[in-house]
Amino acid sequence: MNRTILGALGALSLVAVGLFWWQGRAEVERGAPPPAPAAPTPTPTGLPSADVAGMIGPPPPEATELTKEQQRFGRYDRDRDGKISRTEMLSTRTDAFRKLDEDRNNLLTFEEWAVATVDRFEGADANRDNALDAEEFATTKPRRAAKPACKC
Repeated sequence: MNRTILGALGALSLVAVGLFWWQGRAEVERGAPPPAPAAPTPTPTGLPSADVAGMIGPPPPEATELTKEQQRFGRYDRDRDGKISRTEMLSTRTDAFRKLDEDRNNLLTFEEWAVATVDRFEGADANRDNALDAEEFATTKPRRAAKPACKC
């Protein structure tokens, strides 16, 4: 009994969908034919000319001097919406994360972090006494990229 009723309802719904689809196609087919393509315009053969003797263009925009904090904010604000999202804030750290993630599974385990830290410590410990003095510790400071001599 239930199968018969469900089958009848399914058949009626398919007929209704087909009827609506067919009527929609009929409306599209009854529309006006597309307009005829316009005649091609002749291609100019010479260079354009204009008398610019008395014309004055708009002044160039004024460059504003940004503070260091405004420049830093601008580097983080990738989509320039005036707000820094969590994704934008973390995007600068992805290269450092990838260097630490040895097995490339996007999960940083304690072991991966510890190996990188131990390697860094051993590289800084020049006299191999398992302790860093002030000079050795200064070598662990992150290096800044060298600025170019000119902005050519």
